[in-house]
Amino acid sequence: MEPFEYAIKKDVRNNPIVREVDEARQREMWKSVGVAGFLVLVLLFSAWQHFELLRHGYQIEEMQRQRAAEEEAGRRLRLEIEALKSPKRIESLATGQLHLVAPSREDAIVLERVVAADPPAKSVVARR
Repeated sequence: MEPFEYAIKKDVRNNPIVREVDEARQREMWKSVGVAGFLVLVLLFSAWQHFELLRHGYQIEEMQRQRAAEEEAGRRLRLEIEALKSPKRIESLATGQLHLVAPSREDAIVLERVVAADPPAKSVVARR
């Protein structure tokens, strides 16, 4: 007969029971949420700084690589300028392409440098 007793539905009404809000527990929960939020913000800020540092490191490496490439290009261009300014090259271009001839000793005119005169004495300079 026992199974019959369990079949009876007991009507228990809990409507009049009202739970009170535990203020101390709620304050503790908000403190915990605040501390956790602060720790998350600190962690995010730290991670942001770390990744910015890495990004700047990569940018510095890239700029150093570009600088080395530009210095190498500058060296090549200076070498090319020196090769183009070579007197032997200029002479071969003048004789070969422009059909110029080197002057003989009789055709060459030597200009002497003029020595600058000494400045006049102070007594000669007029005053206003």
